[in-house]
Amino acid sequence: MSSDNKKEIVISVCTGTGGVAAGGYKVLDAFEQALAESGLSATYTPRTHKVGCRGFCAKDVLVDVAVDGQLHTYQYVTPERARKIVEEHIQGGKPIEKWLVKKDYHQFHDKQQKLVLANCGRIDPESIDEYLAAGGYKAAEKALAMDPDEIIEIIKASGLRGRGGGGFPTGIKWQSCRQAKGDVKYVLCNADEGDPGAFMDRSIIEGNAHSVIEGMIIGAHAIGANEGYVYIRAEYPLAVDRLKLALEQAREKNFLGEKIFGTDFNFDIRVVLGAGAFVCGESTALMTSIEDKAGEPRPKYVHTTDRGLWGRPSNLNNVETWANVPLIIEKGAEWYAAIGSEKSKGTKIFSLVGKINNTGLVEVPMGIPLRDIIFEIGGGIPKKRAFKAVQTGGPSGGCIPASHLDMPVDYENLSAAGSMMGSGGMIVMDEDTCMVDVAKYFLDFCKNEGCGQCTPCREGVAQLVRLLTEITEGKGTPEHIPLMEELAVMIKDASLCALGTSAPNPVLSTLQYFREEYEAHIYEKRCPAAVCKALTSFYIDEEKCTGCTLCARNCPAGAIYGEKKEPHHIDQDKCVKCRVCYENCKFGAVMKGQGGMAHD
Repeated sequence: MSSDNKKEIVISVCTGTGGVAAGGYKVLDAFEQALAESGLSATYTPRTHKVGCRGFCAKDVLVDVAVDGQLHTYQYVTPERARKIVEEHIQGGKPIEKWLVKKDYHQFHDKQQKLVLANCGRIDPESIDEYLAAGGYKAAEKALAMDPDEIIEIIKASGLRGRGGGGFPTGIKWQSCRQAKGDVKYVLCNADEGDPGAFMDRSIIEGNAHSVIEGMIIGAHAIGANEGYVYIRAEYPLAVDRLKLALEQAREKNFLGEKIFGTDFNFDIRVVLGAGAFVCGESTALMTSIEDKAGEPRPKYVHTTDRGLWGRPSNLNNVETWANVPLIIEKGAEWYAAIGSEKSKGTKIFSLVGKINNTGLVEVPMGIPLRDIIFEIGGGIPKKRAFKAVQTGGPSGGCIPASHLDMPVDYENLSAAGSMMGSGGMIVMDEDTCMVDVAKYFLDFCKNEGCGQCTPCREGVAQLVRLLTEITEGKGTPEHIPLMEELAVMIKDASLCALGTSAPNPVLSTLQYFREEYEAHIYEKRCPAAVCKALTSFYIDEEKCTGCTLCARNCPAGAIYGEKKEPHHIDQDKCVKCRVCYENCKFGAVMKGQGGMAHD
């Protein structure tokens, strides 16, 4: 390429956890090596950089290639494809059409409204200069020139509510902490994200940790705190490394430490690693863990804003809440309050996973219909199967059925439906999901993750797991359902902390919306979804079977026999009910039966 071209290239490679797992760093290295070997002229200035999560994790590794501002996005990029992109697109001037993102990529983003995630996937998460170039830390500088009470009033007027699950008004919490007695106060960030299938907070820190730090600076000034803590899971090594790097960079710029931003305000942040206990996501357990004690919840007859960490006034918000704060200070409460629904303002980030075509990280305005998230952003259910339910709010949330697909997604509607917002996990289930088995899974998770202090949670949840297990094993009786309902109410009413009070939600919501499945397990000894092995069998419909042998070749137990191009059969004594034949049959010949019976 001649020196007259004077073009500028920017190559952005996804290096969030999903991108890294798919080979993001190898792709980045491949681009850099290919560019170095390409013999481009000195006036042709290519730049490769890592970015945070691009959202559509199912398409990783995602790569943006911008030539003089003309952007093309590639999906499923490998090191081999990276070298080809340099050769044909960057050098040859022709984008490789077959590797570019398709219609579903744009559909995934069209109904999103990215505020917190706006810079994730755009800036290098390991460069404070890129954050500054995008307007970073201007809100903190602005806030430090404001009266603390004025900041609190702005946060209150914005309608921002805690994104960690409870949805408590953020401004009111800040005000309570500011007004609490005591010269020493703390601000804390809860990054102990432990819900199965959830990766919202992790992705924010991996993609733009500076937004969280900036929010904490503003909150500390408003509350009157000089010390902050980020409590983050040790199982998030990439997020931990990028957070620590961002803190070092902020200190170098005098955004943290003594007399920050040239003012008289002193503030710094420490990182504390959690050891993987789910219960430490609860506010008092988190603070107890920071104190280097066993992470056990405490009774909340005194609020943590009055007596929290080391008995001093403490304000705890989660990652997403803190990341919203700079946006509100910069653009104003009225701007923020105009987004979302009447009582739930702003946007919410969800990790969209499970039986859905487009898995990934999404940010949508509060009040968006659930149907839009599942079928437009999420692209619907794979293999054209029917949508059955979506579980929101983590293991303590509820399962929302297809009849509620047009429900606006906000705090009030999710609660009214028997679920909760939680931190933002959203697990989609299709027609082949057993709702009794789902309830058992989440209750078993809560049983194993409870601290064991209070009897209602410790013993009650264990008994719910026992009852659910008996039902899935074909040992359920008509007395099981009323007993579970009575037990669930007791656990909710008498448990010490939010883990216990919300643990029965999966049972109560599935009983509310899918009671017929419980009854089929109990009265008919049948699992309608063919998931519970004790109540399920599979057989082959001879009229539909073409004898392609795919099922026999994939059966791990060698339970399927038959001649090629002849109907096959399943030996029920050998069958381990793994569903491999059912999932792989292209002709719908493998049928679901009940128990050991060969009929549907």
